[in-house]
Amino acid sequence: MQVGNARYLKPGDLPDTIAVFPLGGALLLPTGQLPLNIFEPRYLAMFDAALSGNRLIGMVQPALGDQEGQGEVNLAPVGCLGRITSFAETGDGRYIVSLTGICRFRLLEERETHNPFRTFRIAPFIADLSARDEEDAVDRAALLGAFKAYLDANKLEADWESVERASNLTLVNSLAMMSPFGPAEKQALLEAPDLKTRAETLIAITEIVLARVFGDSDTVLQ
Repeated sequence: MQVGNARYLKPGDLPDTIAVFPLGGALLLPTGQLPLNIFEPRYLAMFDAALSGNRLIGMVQPALGDQEGQGEVNLAPVGCLGRITSFAETGDGRYIVSLTGICRFRLLEERETHNPFRTFRIAPFIADLSARDEEDAVDRAALLGAFKAYLDANKLEADWESVERASNLTLVNSLAMMSPFGPAEKQALLEAPDLKTRAETLIAITEIVLARVFGDSDTVLQ
């Protein structure tokens, strides 16, 4: 997988220890782009360290039920490794950055450091580096049908020319990341074992939301 100026092809290309950025409701997936506005001093220090090193950050949600801002929260077991591919200083002490997803990881144990941010040993999901092999298993028509139904129900529009050009991998992961669902649903999308299952999960969540808000989803998803 090519991400920015770096290539990640095998386990040796990935770190076994990573600084993690806990952020509820934020979903990063392989090949996806996640914009971030960094302003807390400990996370500014984290990004300074990443920029001077391998440019990698681990995105992870707090465990369901835990809230940020209440001490050191428990973390969800699975996150996603991202590379800083865009970086700008605002002049008022903030960083505007973009992370590009590389692969998911499972948290193992936390490492003691003198840094203000948290660092964990991780087990990367190596199969994510070759996820394009899974593209043919995705039911693209069903995915686009659910997406169109959601747009129609909410009176929204999309750039369908760009959507049609997107690969199944890009389409599934981009739609999952931009979906307006809650932390539990986003964690389910992150932890889906493969691209096909993630697409099916996204369709199922969309149908549930449409049925809850607009009634019978069979009527909406035509």
